[in-house]
Amino acid sequence: MFARTERLLLRPGWAEDAPALAAAIADEMIVRNLATAPWPYSLRDAEAFLAQPRDPILPSFLIFERTDGEPNLVGSCGLGRRPSGAVELGYWIARPYWGLGYATEAGLALVEIARALRLQNLEASYFLDNPASARVLEKLGFEAIGITAPRMSCARGVEAQARLLRLDLSNAAEIEEDEALAA
Repeated sequence: MFARTERLLLRPGWAEDAPALAAAIADEMIVRNLATAPWPYSLRDAEAFLAQPRDPILPSFLIFERTDGEPNLVGSCGLGRRPSGAVELGYWIARPYWGLGYATEAGLALVEIARALRLQNLEASYFLDNPASARVLEKLGFEAIGITAPRMSCARGVEAQARLLRLDLSNAAEIEEDEALAA
């Protein structure tokens, strides 16, 4: 699965992307805000990440800035299944691209994919010491569900407090219209 936005190309990562991925994420300020990425992050970590089996339905993308030449790797995003069965939206953006709206743009594409997959809701979380991520999730329509809980940060080597959010994707009128058209 691929997705294109006004400025971005979202596509699965390939083995040959490992050097660019390792270079883009090799920043402790990025990795410490991710649950599963180690620090320091090496080429071997990028290769292992790209070789992992992927869910055949839920997308995992590298985010590329579209240019007139070679696209630039700016981050990663995807939908993943939590142990609870809930689907979680996650993302990160390389520091040179912070503040350009790329996380929001990629996130909106993921939300549309989730709707196309007929998911009823999405979950997300952010570490409390990462307010920029909170702002991105709010722009995407996520709402806090009143739960703050410890979540492991592999890079930090400890649990950190994270706020949980949810985005309701069910739109009864839209679903009824789709069903009427299908009949």
